[in-house]
Formats: sequence, C-alpha cells, structure tokens
Amino acid sequence: MHRIETDRRSHRPRAKRAGWGGWLLACLVLWALALAAHTARADSPDFTEFEIVHNEEGVQLNFALRFDLPRGVEDALVKGVPLYFVAEADVFRDRWYWRDKRVNKVSRVWRVAYQPLTRKYRVTFGGLNQNFDSLSDALNAVRRVGGWKIADAGQIEEGARHYVEFSYRLDTTLLPRPMQIGIGGQPEWTLLVEKFQRFN
Repeated sequence: MHRIETDRRSHRPRAKRAGWGGWLLACLVLWALALAAHTARADSPDFTEFEIVHNEEGVQLNFALRFDLPRGVEDALVKGVPLYFVAEADVFRDRWYWRDKRVNKVSRVWRVAYQPLTRKYRVTFGGLNQNFDSLSDALNAVRRVGGWKIADAGQIEEGARHYVEFSYRLDTTLLPRPMQIGIGGQPEWTLLVEKFQRFN
C-alpha cells in the first residue's frame, strides 16, 4: 500500500510538467504566428486614400499610402544607395467589341537619397529637390499625391465607361547593376501595391 502511494506521487509531478510544457509550447507558437502576421502587415503597403475626381478639367487622382521600409532596404539607403519609387496610372475606356482602349498613361518617379554629411534625406521629383531631417518625413513626401492629372477632358468619351489601373512600387531596376544582382530574390525589396477603380 505504501509503494502504490509512492508511485502516485512520483507520477503526478511528471504529468504536471508535461502539461505545463505543452501549454508553454502552444503559447510560443501562437505568439510567433501573431508576430509574423503583424510583421507582414507592417511591411505590406496599403492605401489610406484613393480617390478619382472626374470633372470638366479632366481626371485627377488623389492617393495616400501607408508603409515602412524593411530593415535591409533602410540600411542600404543609409549606406548610400538611392531608392526610386514609381507610381503609374493607366486610364482605359470599355469596348465590347475589342480590347479596352487605353486613353492615357502617366507616371511619376521619386528618388530618395541619404546625405551623410548633412544627415538629411533628399527627395528628388521632376528636377526639384527637397531635404528632410528624418526618413519618416521623406517617405511622407513620396507616399501621398493630390490633384495628379491623369487624363485630359478631351480624352474621356461622354457616356462611355472608364476605369483606372494604378500601381506603386519600389523600382529596383533603377538601382546600380551590382546592387540589382545582390538583392535578387530578396522579398524585402518587393514593395508593390495595385488598384483598379472605375469612375463616371
């Protein structure tokens, strides 16, 4: 009788340890999954605004994005590699008898570079330069556009249906050739967001 009681006591702690270990492992797995999901959301660009305005002057686009640079991309920028962000908008008119007709195509390119001597970030667009004290401020200058004219009034056919195909990306093809080879296949350098929207 005494031996049976001893066996029960010796097995009980083992069962508790096994239960505790399983619970701890489950918590760690759930935490890792939540962290991975949060990281994916943080690295993936997303729209905070996307508006197409059609009036007598033509078609204008307003958009704003939310994204942060992955660590590897930011490190490359600080080490002297300029980054190029490209926004493209294609305006199409529906055609039932053939492929939809592209009535206009426009694009914008921003160059973001870090200047170590002044510790400032320079954004270049259309031949104009603007300096910023922080990377956050520099990115704000390339993540938001208002009143961008993407089609003239004469290009829009009265009574027809039209839509816009929009894309925004970090263009690695504009990087120095050795840099392009070095980052080949690295997902952190793939920053792309696309949008399809009709307008009247």
